[in-house]
This record gives sequence, structure tokens and C-alpha cells, in this order.
Amino acid sequence: MTEVATETLTAATTSTKELGPEEERVLIRDIAIAAEANTKEGDFFFLITQKWWQHWIDYVNQEQQPSNNSNNEGSTSLSGDSPALSILKRPSGIDNSDLISDGLSEDSNPDSSVEIRDTLLEGRDYVLLPQQVWNQLYSWYGGGPTLSRKVINSGLSQTEFAVEVYPLRLQLLATPKGDRSTIRISKKETIGELHRRACEIFYLDLEQVSIWDYYGHRKHALMNDMDKTLDDANIQMDQDILVEVLNNVNGTALNGGGLSANKIASRGYSAEQLQNQTLSYPGKELDNNYGNSGVITRGASGGLTGLLNLGNTCFMNSAIQCLVHTPEFAKYFREDYHQEINWQNPLGMVGELALAFGELLRKLWAPGRTPVAPRPFKAKLARFAPQFSGYNQHDSQELLAFLLDGLHEDLNRVKHKPYINSRDADGRPDEEVADEYWANHIARNDSIIVDVCQGQYKSTLVCPVCNKVSVTFDPFMYLSLPLQFTTTRTMTITVFTSDGSALPSTYTVTVPKQGRYRDLIQALSNACSLKQTEEIKLVEIRNHLIHRFLDDSFLSLSTIKDDDHLAAYKIQKSAKGNVLLQLIHRRQEQETSDAQRWKPFGTPLASSLSCDDVITNGDIQTIVQTMLSPLLKERIKYHDNSDPSTSGVATDPSDHSSGEVDTNRASSSISNVLPRLPLQLFDEGKTCIDLSVGDDKAVNLPAASPIILYLDWTSRLLEKYNENYLENLPEVFKYGPITKKARTEPLSLYTCLEAFLREEPLVPEDMWYCPQCKEQRQASKKLDLWRLPEVLVIHLKRFSYIRSMKHKLETFVNFPIHDFDLTNYVADKRSSRSQLYELYALTNHYGGMGSGHYTAHIKLLDENRWYNFDDSHISPINEEDVKSAAAYVLFYRRVKSDTSASDAGSRRVRDRTSYKH
Repeated sequence: MTEVATETLTAATTSTKELGPEEERVLIRDIAIAAEANTKEGDFFFLITQKWWQHWIDYVNQEQQPSNNSNNEGSTSLSGDSPALSILKRPSGIDNSDLISDGLSEDSNPDSSVEIRDTLLEGRDYVLLPQQVWNQLYSWYGGGPTLSRKVINSGLSQTEFAVEVYPLRLQLLATPKGDRSTIRISKKETIGELHRRACEIFYLDLEQVSIWDYYGHRKHALMNDMDKTLDDANIQMDQDILVEVLNNVNGTALNGGGLSANKIASRGYSAEQLQNQTLSYPGKELDNNYGNSGVITRGASGGLTGLLNLGNTCFMNSAIQCLVHTPEFAKYFREDYHQEINWQNPLGMVGELALAFGELLRKLWAPGRTPVAPRPFKAKLARFAPQFSGYNQHDSQELLAFLLDGLHEDLNRVKHKPYINSRDADGRPDEEVADEYWANHIARNDSIIVDVCQGQYKSTLVCPVCNKVSVTFDPFMYLSLPLQFTTTRTMTITVFTSDGSALPSTYTVTVPKQGRYRDLIQALSNACSLKQTEEIKLVEIRNHLIHRFLDDSFLSLSTIKDDDHLAAYKIQKSAKGNVLLQLIHRRQEQETSDAQRWKPFGTPLASSLSCDDVITNGDIQTIVQTMLSPLLKERIKYHDNSDPSTSGVATDPSDHSSGEVDTNRASSSISNVLPRLPLQLFDEGKTCIDLSVGDDKAVNLPAASPIILYLDWTSRLLEKYNENYLENLPEVFKYGPITKKARTEPLSLYTCLEAFLREEPLVPEDMWYCPQCKEQRQASKKLDLWRLPEVLVIHLKRFSYIRSMKHKLETFVNFPIHDFDLTNYVADKRSSRSQLYELYALTNHYGGMGSGHYTAHIKLLDENRWYNFDDSHISPINEEDVKSAAAYVLFYRRVKSDTSASDAGSRRVRDRTSYKH
């Protein structure tokens, strides 16, 4: 930091004469482009307040636009397209004071002498500038304070750069003296550097201390791998680090009032006070604060407490509020649930997640409406799920899935899970197999989460080759439903003939949305009137080349994207000794002023070639001329030495609207009448063979299929053929305006459920090992709901990936608030329980990816009234306002009835006693 400050001061003392706004803009733009292009790990970026930066942007761009364009707000462009206001004054000195925290850092290290506020957002509160840009602005304007941050490696591959705006803030606790200090340190620094800093702060020698990961006031790990980074050691923001002074004689910890694994360290306590507070088990210190309160009765003021946004934590707040307002959880966590905590479960979080959630729930249900800052809970979350650490936006549903699973493991009543080998159905009745699977599941998984949220579905897999059927019954915590209107999709493909009988024709066919390649090939064969002696070769075209052959009939059509370009070739059915001939078109393109290059264009063509006899140059010429014959502009007969300019009968390609061509005429045109084509072939030795000379010369064809030919289209050749038919291959599906029908008929939640339960092939990445074929197969999968939970959580799959890009579907789903009847969707008909559900909570997502906002709509059942929970702000809403296109995760409760209540008791007894193994 000292070097950075020195450079800044140096830049300030070497300021040049005052420049005009446009000169400043151009200079800063050039410096920024050069700096960001050369950014590397260890570089410094500087925070500057968004307010000052926007003022400067407006100032330097005011000459670029006429003053009547002032309706565009919020631009931060250096390219000259920001709006001009009336004449703007030059900004005064840089003022970063609104970024600074009220409290000063306790760290004596000069790197962190100024603390910034915890909830700052880039683009809203500040922008990050490369050091060279900051130095230049500082030399012109001065001000401050200077807020520098380092560039670090980030991402799973550690190859992406990020600016560490918030380095780790750690609480150092020294024992036996009980001294404390707060430091800031990069998560990419090593444990060795933390040792050095701690010793420097407490005036200790390196040999004198051991440093412990003291998260939650418990010794988790001795930090003695000096080369390991704090990030790799899973050190979290605002956690404690224990600096333990060792006995100089035998290396043991001094015990004169020192901290140990079973002592609580709390800010402000002296070492003497800490010595007298012990723990019998984690979490016991919380007992006196909890009490045994029941559910708040009607008219009480509980349940309307908001959660403060700590910085992009709306995803967490919305999910927590829905869980907190689930009546079964509200009752459970406000009673004494500690006896059910599974402290030894290796799959759990040693009870810490359950304790943190329970403590937060009690605060949210306490009387009063003062918003709660969920910092302790977020710290625990980051500890056990590092993917949710920091202050980036995350997926609310992914967090919800983690919480439900984590709470289940922390509260699992099964302390020692038995090993159970599930038997195959082997033709047994579904009821018997389902009960066995559920009993096996309960024998290993038994918690309040299972009681409330887990159901069971039947999964049927069918091998597409041997028709082997496999039936299993699996538990589920929530249902992820696709958002799709229809069960079919339309696909557009261009068909090319190889015998010269027709022009290329484009067909749009309808196929099952979850169908396979064979469905598309069959639909296309019917559309183009495929003959018995012909077959379809389906390919994907990219960059004017065949990218892949779609010849595995069992593959799912979901592997074909809407923006792909497909072609199909009608060729003679494959026979022994036949190979595929592939024709690639090339034409000259100007690369430089004096250089040209042959580059592919258009759509390749294909034909079948028999290799039983000797193949000559003339044979290949004839095959290619036949393929190209429908594209001839004029039907002219050329003799070997005749003038090619001889006129003939002109044929406009538009006359072939049906796609049919007179084959007799085509063949007569080909027979010794067409000019030689400039064809090239590379043989097995990679030698280029010119096929335009020597008709009778035999061709040494490569052994591998397909055989690739190149046709170089000269200007003379382009005059004779209409190459437009080879270009502009359409996309599989082109999105157009939404039809009136689609706008007026909203998607039903029942339709989404039916799509989820419909039979479909597995995706190629999730192949099934068929025990009968002994091979991986893309089986068909069919799901059926077997038993439903008390609380049914439904996730609407709004986010999808297309070519590595994540997209959001803004589809409005018409979901029922009352009387969500699932009776007809439950395959187990034995139960007399009500399958009627009522909505009581949901999360909403507004906006696009990465920059969106989450809220929750929740019904307080005691009041029978809906509220909008928007972080710390809570307001009543009408029931008709609950439905919107932003709905993301829905929470339904089973409607209680007399029969269902009695059946629920018998079901619980059956669940407990049916496991006999």
C-alpha cells in the first residue's frame, strides 16, 4: 500500500496543465483500455464513488451530444455517447467519504487504515478504476481518501481475475493475555503471512505461537501449513482466529487464563472471565435465551419482521422467510429441538446450521418489527457452503435446496445409519415395492424435514434396445417443473437431392418435444416423399462445413438447439462397398489489397458412391454435375470444344417452385455437354489430385468415409449456376412475435406438472446402465407421484442454459392459490388422505440474470392475510396480486380434513414399523 500511495502522490505532483473535457475523456479512455488489457494478479484497482464518477462522465461527455438528449440516465461510458446536460461545471475534488464506514479499523496495518461500508455495491455505490486511471484523475482533482484493492485469481480454475473489494476481516484472540485485534487480510494470503501479521501485532516471535481456526469459538484446525492460502483453509469473513502462546520449554499452551476448545471467547471479556465459562456441548449456551415459547396466537405481532439486505442477500432473505413462515417449522424451532440435533452426523454441520436457523427464526417471530441483520446465519452459511459466501447474487432455489438438505442432516434422528441393499421390483406389486423403499429411506433418514417436506415418486426406465423395464421409488424434497406450453416442437430442415431430381427444398415438420432423432428422420422422410430405395442423412452445418452427422437414432432431440442449422441429404440406401461423397464449395475472398484466398461458402452437398469398380476422374465429374444440375441457370448443351457462351433456353430457378426437375433433361444435359468442374481431392497420402483433367484416370480414393471433394467456384462458373440455393440455410426454429393465442392463454401449473411427469428420453450426459444389455443406454424415463408431503415445494424452472449462456423465462404461470387438486396425479390409490393443497408462500424473481431481485409473498395463516416481504420492508397485499410472471418457488400446504388427519397418524405408524430387515 505504501508504494501505491507514493505513486499516487507522485502523480499528483506531476499534474499537467488543465485540459478540456474532451481531452480528459480521450486520455482517460486510452489509459483505461491499455491498463485493463494488461491486468494481472497483484495489480491494484481503486474505488471511487459512483456519484463523483457519474458527475465526471457527464462533464467530459457534454460536448459529444446535443443538449436535447438529456433523457438518458445513468451512463458511465467513455466512448462519447453519454447524455449532455446543460453546461456542467468541472467536478471538485474526489470525495469518497460516502464509502467510508463510521467506525475506524482496529488494524494497525496501513493497508487497511480506512474501512469501507459493508453493504456497498459496484455500479450503485462505486466503480473500480485501474491504478493508472486513478493516478491520472488524482493528479487532476486530488481529494480522497485513497481506497486501493488488489486483483486476485478467482473462479474454479483460478484463471479469472477479480478485485478483492472486501478482504477478510478477522478477529485475532491472543491467549493467555486475552488481547484482541481486528485485521484485514486477503483470502489469497498464506497462513504464513497471517502468522507474521499476528506476531507483529501482539509483539510475539513466530516460534512462540500456534494459530487455530477458531470459528464459532471452537478449535477446528491447527493452521500450520504455512504455504496454504486462507481461502483454501476455508477461513470466513468476521470469524475468530486463536493466537495461542506456547510454553517455551515443552511447546504446550500456557494455561494462565488461556482459551481452549471448551471456553467461550466473547468481545469485551477478560481472560479471567473467560476462564470460568465452559461448554458441555455446542449450543448449550443458547438455552437460557431460547425458552419454550409456543406458536404466537392470532392477534400477536409476531411474524412480520424483515431481514436487512447485507449486500445482494435478497436471495437468502426470501428463502428464509418462506421457511420461517412454514407453520410446522415455526412450531418446531420455537420449542426445545436441541435433543434432536445430530452432533455426530458426518453429512451434517455438527448442528451449527440448525442452531443458527433456529436462533434466526425465533428472532423473526419475536414481538416487534425491528428488522434483523442475518449476519451470524450468513457466516454459518458461508462456512458450510462456500458457494454462497461473499456478496454476489445467487439462485434462491439452490440455497433453499441446500438449507433443506443441511437442516435434515443436522436434525436426523437416525444416529447410526444401517446399510440397506434395495431389491429390484422383479414383478412385485408397486404398493409392496414402494412401501419397502420408503421404509428403507426412513430407516436412514428421519427428521422434521422428512416429516414435512419429503414425498416419493415412482421412476420407470425402459431400455430402447432390449425393452428391459426398471422400477424404483425415490424420495423428493421439491418438484422442479419445466415451463413449456406444448409437447411438440417444429423444426425446419433443408433437403438436398443427390440425383439431380429436385432443387433444395425447405421443410418444417412437427416432432415430439422430448423425441429422438428417429422421430425427426421419420417426419422428414414423410414430408419429402422418400423412396424405398433412398435414405436420409441428417447433418448439422457450421461455418459452411458438416459439423456432425446426426445418425444415432436413439439420441434426444433436445441436443438440437433452435439456432442450429440442419441439412438432410436424400441418397441411395447404403450398400456394401458404398462410401459417402461430400462436396465442399469454395470461392475467392479478398484478404488484403493484393492477396486472395479460397474460403468455404454455402451448404455442402453429399452423394453415395459405389467403390466396387474402379472410380475415374470422369465418374466423379458426372456425380458432381448431377448433384449441381438443378442449379443450372440455363439448360445449355455444350460440346467439348464449343463456345460456352452459346445461348440456349433460359430457365428461371423460380420456375421450380415445386422443387421438381425433369430428370431426363438433367441427364441429357450432363452427358458430354457440361464444362469441366474444377474439383480437387486429397488422397490417402494427402496429395491434392486435380479431377478436372484425365477422364479415364483412376482415382486413389481414401479408405475413410466420407470422401471430401472441394469445388472452387470461379466467376465463370458462378455465371452458369444459381448458387443462392446453397446459401442462407435457415435455423431449426426462428423466434417470431408471440401469437395472440399464446398471449391470451397463460400456462397452467397443471400443464407444467404433466410435462414433468411425461415420458421422455434421458439426456446423453445421464445415460442408464442397462443390466440386461450390459451397456450404457439412453433409456426412456417416466415419473409418477406416489406419495405427497405435508408441504409441497414447487420450483418453476425459469433459468436455462443455451450454449453456455444462462437465460430467464418470463413466462406467466397460472398457479392456483386455493384447491390445488393433485388427486388424479397420485399413482398410489390406497390412501384416503386429501390431496388438496393451498398456497401459503412463494418467492419471486424480478429482472434478468445476475442483476435481479428476490422478494417473498407470504400468507400469515392466523390473520388469513397476504404480505409482501421485500428484505426489511413488509407491506400487506391483496390476494389477487400474489400471482405474477415473477413467481419462482411455490410453497403449498395440504388442506387438512378429518379423514386425512386420521390417515396421517396411521401412515406415520406404518412408516415406523414396516421396515423388517
